[in-house]
Amino acid sequence: MLIMRVVNATMDDLNGWLELASEVEYLFGPMVSDPNFIQVLEKNINQNSAFCVRENDGLPGSRLLGGILFSASNAPRYKVGWLSVSAQARNKGIATALLRHILKLIDVPAEVVVTTFGYDIPDGQPARKLYQKFGFVPLDELIPNGPEGGSRQKFKLVVT
Repeated sequence: MLIMRVVNATMDDLNGWLELASEVEYLFGPMVSDPNFIQVLEKNINQNSAFCVRENDGLPGSRLLGGILFSASNAPRYKVGWLSVSAQARNKGIATALLRHILKLIDVPAEVVVTTFGYDIPDGQPARKLYQKFGFVPLDELIPNGPEGGSRQKFKLVVT
């Protein structure tokens, strides 16, 4: 049985985050060697807005199965900044657990926005389906030219 406890990430988890990021750079663009990504990651960890699921519910520094960055700095407008699940752990409910966790943290009424993959990115379809399962609605605005050449689309969830 897979243990899925969502916890606050710590600085001991930084290497695990970078390992997770390395798996999805083909979709998100360079992150592991990008000082800006590392700075954002460290900032989110320090602000307790980086959450993760560790393999076997391990201690900080254990291998990460998934992670999410969540911003509440403009509440009541919140933002999912990044969500990823390790290839070995996909389709096991980890992304659902991460999203459920952050949605419990918001004060209603609220809006939660996320920019995810456009319909033209086959590997981005699971992310789109996940957000739609939670009630996020795709907005008309398509953002061209993701790092892999495909589009991005904003989704919004209104919570009342």
